[in-house]
Amino acid sequence: MKFVDEAKIRVQAGDGGRGCLSFRREKFVPFGGPDGGDGGHGGSVYLRAAPGINTLADFRVERIFKAKSGESGSGNDCFGRSGDDLYVPVPIGTVILNSETGEQLGDLLYEGDTLLVANGGKGGWGNARFKTSTNRAPRQFGTGLRGEKRILELELKVIADVGLLGLPNAGKSTFIRAVSSARPRVADYPFTTLYPNLGVVYCGEHRSFVMADIPGVIEGAAEGAGLGIRFLRHLQRTRVLLHLVEIAPYNPDADPVKDARSIVAEIKKFSKDLATKPRWLVINKSDLLPSGEAEQKAKTIVRSLRFKDPWFLISGITGTGTRELTEAVMRFLESTKDARS
Repeated sequence: MKFVDEAKIRVQAGDGGRGCLSFRREKFVPFGGPDGGDGGHGGSVYLRAAPGINTLADFRVERIFKAKSGESGSGNDCFGRSGDDLYVPVPIGTVILNSETGEQLGDLLYEGDTLLVANGGKGGWGNARFKTSTNRAPRQFGTGLRGEKRILELELKVIADVGLLGLPNAGKSTFIRAVSSARPRVADYPFTTLYPNLGVVYCGEHRSFVMADIPGVIEGAAEGAGLGIRFLRHLQRTRVLLHLVEIAPYNPDADPVKDARSIVAEIKKFSKDLATKPRWLVINKSDLLPSGEAEQKAKTIVRSLRFKDPWFLISGITGTGTRELTEAVMRFLESTKDARS
């Protein structure tokens, strides 16, 4: 199924029911008075984070969600039935925006999180409500209020502990295949990853974390080039970024240091918060060079980048160094407080 991380929907709450205009008519009760009941309230529309939904694809088919309206009141002081509330399931991690104002209405981070997005209209008063000492036979009644209508934009941000970052063909998909059960597409050409992939990395009993792989980011992504900038939002919830760099690019004119800096520049253009996240350098494809030469070139790249955070030399295809990297990530996650806990 195609991954969809954006959708626009229309929600409409139910209208309030009409109040009743009625008077008691009983034998031997010539002045029974008003007995019109109130109309029922309209149903409201809620969005609820539900497990088992991974994309917003369903909202490309069904775009309008309408709650039921309240029923009209009736005589003998009978109130109308209120309309049932409508609960729309969405993926965990969905951000809800008001399409007209751009205002963020909510962020559903946990299973069961619920957000009211359209309030149902109040039912109209029956004429019994208008009775006073001076107005004993009121003929006023309420028609009920309209339910709210809104156009919403939904954005899905996957929830992962670790995010993979790098140019196309940096080996991100190969790496996540090596350390988890995720099976993204791998090929010997760029842009094989077209949508985010999640993998669970196990580091022992009761020790695991979730890793997210997104399409590669290229220079000029902030201006619309490539696919990666669209999916960078999926890294905003992560706690640490692993920046993969090829130690020996296929293109002999490519410079790993320049490429790494271009990725950092694109991140800064996209989000300052994302740019300040912990970022570890992962120099990949060490199998393409002899071990001594690979170690020396990796150190040269680190010095040229003036990289202060942890760095690792690995080979995703052979698994060399991946165990040490995942263990270090696990220790880092265990030692830092999870903002979502």
